[in-house]
Amino acid sequence: MLRRSYPQVVDGRISLERAALGSRVERVSLFVDPPLWPAHGRLWSHLISDSSVDELHEFARRVGVPERSFEGDHYDLPQERYEEVVAAGAVPVGGTELARLLRDSGMRFRKRRGEHPLARVANGLSTATKAPHTLDVVASTIERPEAGAAVVLVLARTQMAMVRNASRPGWAPPGGKRDAGESVRETAVREVAEETGLLLDPRSLSPVGYERITIPEGPDPRPFTTGVNHLQVFATVVEVAGTLPTLRPDLDDVLEAGWFSREEAEHLSGRAPWWPIVQWWWETS
Repeated sequence: MLRRSYPQVVDGRISLERAALGSRVERVSLFVDPPLWPAHGRLWSHLISDSSVDELHEFARRVGVPERSFEGDHYDLPQERYEEVVAAGAVPVGGTELARLLRDSGMRFRKRRGEHPLARVANGLSTATKAPHTLDVVASTIERPEAGAAVVLVLARTQMAMVRNASRPGWAPPGGKRDAGESVRETAVREVAEETGLLLDPRSLSPVGYERITIPEGPDPRPFTTGVNHLQVFATVVEVAGTLPTLRPDLDDVLEAGWFSREEAEHLSGRAPWWPIVQWWWETS
């Protein structure tokens, strides 16, 4: 069977990969099932890649599928986009075959009921570890007590607390690694106090999601461990009667701390791999 061509990202360029096997056969890794899945008064298809999430994103951008349609390992497509996506290069397959392709690819996005995948980034924390890894960013109100680190999104009025740390690039919400004997909430409270001077009640913290860092066997995983690692993301709202409290870091490696509006925070950190969870929280809180 002569399969359709597809766009592939190679070193930042779009190219076409082909293999000649007697007759011309083009390798395909983008697939779509028929629009048979009802939701919101219409039928839906699923668009996947069985080789690369980056390729899937590139194809979706090229055909104009919005980012909000991404569900961690596939894009949801309304029925009226099906023929267009097939014409653009996605291979039509049945729903059972699509599920098998996704399963066998190892790219299935694991999530619990009620969780929402926000992003999957290959080597998304390359400044933290040299080991190859996959970073999944998940919105979830289900706390992960086994998480080895915690971050807190602290909001006062319309301003969010952020810090600039010498050990990691750019600005980010306060947080850090869990110490021995601590609960993940105790870690969150301690890190916020050390990096901003704010004293939080652990009961005020609401889980809003987590980062999942998966590292294969072989490479040195430090500061993580081989396998699956979790970083819990909490959020809290600080009630302020007068002016915003001055943030006073108590650690030498925290270079600056400050309050930022949503627009300011996005300007500083909107390209960071963890930003989607901040954006989701701001839009849903």
